Amino acid sequence: MFTKGIPREFLRNLGFIFQSHNLLPWFTIRKNLELPLKIFGLSGEKWEKNVDRLLEMVELSDYAEAYPTELSGGMQQRVGVIRAMVHDPEILLMDEPFGELDAITREQLDLELLSIWEKTQKTIVFITHNVSEAILLSSRVLVMATNPGRIIQEVKIDLPRPRTLDMMKEEKFLKYEEEITNLIGELNLEMVE
Repeated sequence: MFTKGIPREFLRNLGFIFQSHNLLPWFTIRKNLELPLKIFGLSGEKWEKNVDRLLEMVELSDYAEAYPTELSGGMQQRVGVIRAMVHDPEILLMDEPFGELDAITREQLDLELLSIWEKTQKTIVFITHNVSEAILLSSRVLVMATNPGRIIQEVKIDLPRPRTLDMMKEEKFLKYEEEITNLIGELNLEMVE
């Protein structure tokens, strides 16, 4: 496992959210959320209340005793996000967490993530291939190149908060989008016959 040899105290400061929600289908939503607490040896009323608070934050309190298969994909991913937060880490590492979702659900979850960030002020490292999503969510965007993978540019995003989807049509937003797209380089979208 990639965490072998890493001190538990260090890992407790990190929350991981992956492309797939990775919920255990035989556990209820509440039991899935309590799993990191068990792993880190955290118990008691404070942590139980934290589970309830997080469920309320993402409007899933009514689904605490449901199983993952009873939730939509977007709801499952919201549970994945708050499961990474249940042990109160300092940093959330998100690897394309909304990549498997349809565009409308993805935009809704982007806005929910912004709301979660405003409420918690957690440091979030969010990996995405979606330039608009990166701009909407970020204070700064680190543009990476491939072969070898490396950061080629930092773009500071100076847009007012709270962020909205309407901002994506504004000139300043579009300029950031053009700048970052140019840094990435043009994609060859020609069809090969």
